[in-house]
Amino acid sequence: MRPVVSATPALLASVAVGRPVRGEFTYLVPEALAGTLAPGQRVLVPFGRGMALGFYLGPANAPVEGGVRLKPIQRVLDDSPSLPKDLIALLRFAAEHYRHPLGEVIRGALPPGLSTAVDEKAAKADVQHFAEALVTEPPPQLARAPAQAAALQYLLAVGGRAQLEEVAHAIPGARETLKKLAARGLVKLVEVVLEPGVREGLIQGRPDRLTQEQDVAVQELRGAIDAGGFQPYLLHGVTGSGKTEVYLRAVEHALAQGKGSLVLVPEIALTPQLVGRFRSRFGGDVAVLHSGLKDRERLFHWQALRKGTVKIAVGVRSAVFAPVENLGLIVVDEEHDPSFKQDEKLRYQARDLAVVRGKQASAVVVLGSATPALESLQNARAGRYKLLELKNRVDDRPMPTISLVDLRVERPREGQVTEEAPILSPQMLQAMEETVAKGQQVILFLNRRGHSTILLCEVCGLSLKCHDCDVCMTHHRSQNRVVCHYCGVAFPVPDRCRECTGPLLKLGIGTERVETEVAERMPHARVARLDRDSATSAERLTELLASFARREIDVLVGTQMVAKGHDFPGVTLVCVVMADTSLAIPDFRASERTFHLLTQVAGRAGRGKDPGRVLVQTYNPDAEPVKRMLAHDFDGFAKQELEWRKALAYPPFTRMAAVRLEGEHPEQTAGVARFLGNLVGRHMPPASAGVRLLGPALAPIARIRGKTRWQLLLKAPTHAALAPLLARLEAALADVPSGVKVVIDVDPGAMM
Repeated sequence: MRPVVSATPALLASVAVGRPVRGEFTYLVPEALAGTLAPGQRVLVPFGRGMALGFYLGPANAPVEGGVRLKPIQRVLDDSPSLPKDLIALLRFAAEHYRHPLGEVIRGALPPGLSTAVDEKAAKADVQHFAEALVTEPPPQLARAPAQAAALQYLLAVGGRAQLEEVAHAIPGARETLKKLAARGLVKLVEVVLEPGVREGLIQGRPDRLTQEQDVAVQELRGAIDAGGFQPYLLHGVTGSGKTEVYLRAVEHALAQGKGSLVLVPEIALTPQLVGRFRSRFGGDVAVLHSGLKDRERLFHWQALRKGTVKIAVGVRSAVFAPVENLGLIVVDEEHDPSFKQDEKLRYQARDLAVVRGKQASAVVVLGSATPALESLQNARAGRYKLLELKNRVDDRPMPTISLVDLRVERPREGQVTEEAPILSPQMLQAMEETVAKGQQVILFLNRRGHSTILLCEVCGLSLKCHDCDVCMTHHRSQNRVVCHYCGVAFPVPDRCRECTGPLLKLGIGTERVETEVAERMPHARVARLDRDSATSAERLTELLASFARREIDVLVGTQMVAKGHDFPGVTLVCVVMADTSLAIPDFRASERTFHLLTQVAGRAGRGKDPGRVLVQTYNPDAEPVKRMLAHDFDGFAKQELEWRKALAYPPFTRMAAVRLEGEHPEQTAGVARFLGNLVGRHMPPASAGVRLLGPALAPIARIRGKTRWQLLLKAPTHAALAPLLARLEAALADVPSGVKVVIDVDPGAMM
């Protein structure tokens, strides 16, 4: 019988283990570590039959049950805590609210290099290695060392100094050869630290003066930062009204007060330009955090923030967990954007967590948008957020004029045959020609990738669908392949229909087809495409945006990536190729997202000295989002949409949780869905509590990656009313067969 190890409460540690297991675990603190541990430090702990990464959270308060043999912490992996105390509080909240294991939440918040059970190492800054010749010609002793002579001659031929990479590319084995030359004193090897810079075209200076509306907003934010308490603001400013300058002035003030700032943007697509603006203003005192960076770069920026050597963080949604020291200001730019909601693992909404973090840190929070989310707008109207408005564009620039192209009229008809409307209507093509002829730029927006979105058999009428998903394949002509945008499977374009061997028609349009059409119709124009297929890396994305800013591109064709708050003064024409793509999605937010997207992309026009113009092609000119967008009527759209949401008990007037199931066996998955539905039904509170269960039912896309999908939706007036039901569901997951995966998505961003 093993002896029972007794310990005083002071020698017991509460540890979250970086594994998909719920709860905190109690470990014994070895005497050698007594008094040295600090909350937030990474530790190595025994777990199961092996070792695991753990996170020390503090002394364990609960007494240990008799007969339990505690295991000791093996060792500490950090000299100082990886996570400051304020972040631990935020991560605890996220784990509880979004129903995810705390250890996994903490591990997911850390950068590469800290998210595994290895000792922390200081990340190095970006460096370049150079070789410099210390002589003007090869000495005679190199006659018997031809490789060294060749490397030295190359250096002398290019001016005596070159990057190591360049020499190694020109002469195989040059790295070792140059080391030998350095040992002989003929060459010097130099390491140069690269200072973070701004790509040409993305640099922006500080304007001499603010508009009156900007000045009012800046003064309000400065006062709130000086006061030092939690205060959330909604900054509602039309496109081009100078919201970014308001952010910059607020960050300037926070920095002057010795406080740190955190700025969140929805996607990597927006990061290069915003980072350019911040680095133009604050130099190297800006850390960048997003998945497009190399692992070493992300760790370097994280460590600089944690040490306090850098006080400004700019990043995408995961940057809400950045360890900014003495946090005084949080900005969420384009706060309406659905990209702030993560749809895997920890399914958090970064905008909401930013507000929670601001409250915990007693910081000022600014949510900015030209088209605020209805949740944020309702919070402002209810007095929970203060409202700041920028109703006019900078320098009194007019809002762009918007014209409608009715595709029902444009669609040609010959006899009984109905054809698709042209991709570019005559009005749109003429406007593009005129704009490019003036030396101005055009953005063409279509929120669909690929060349053709449907391959349809003209004999039997069946469309080409993915084997494993309940969706149509998309034709990518540049690859000569069809691709499923849900599971990623791809194969060559088939010659014939799978069912009847009939010929396949390529219908529907994507950005690739639009790009091709523009290039054919306007051969003199310089055309580029911005979507997830073309922007394959952060470097490629940055260069594409910088090239457009330098006016080296006349027409930019893109998906929603072109609508993400970019500021290009040369753009005077924005064309929405198809305004209807998101209207038919089975989601209660479809109208809101359509309005947001159309308004945002239209706002890219006319941000310079020349007035802007927008052309919108649609089959649904009477659709509410389209009509309101044409009139620049956000208030009218929001009023009607909020009335509809209230009548049907949808957010922002209720809180929601989705229970999503997927499994390889349809009958088994359906059975588990019914089991969970019955469980919830048996424990529903009285009808007066306002809690409702919708489903279980098949998901709108019933199959992805070969797995059948079901879902249940829970609605309640408050999150507290949902919590008991979610706790019961969570407890019941232990009885669910392993062949069915169940996730609980609190505050779901989409119904698909």
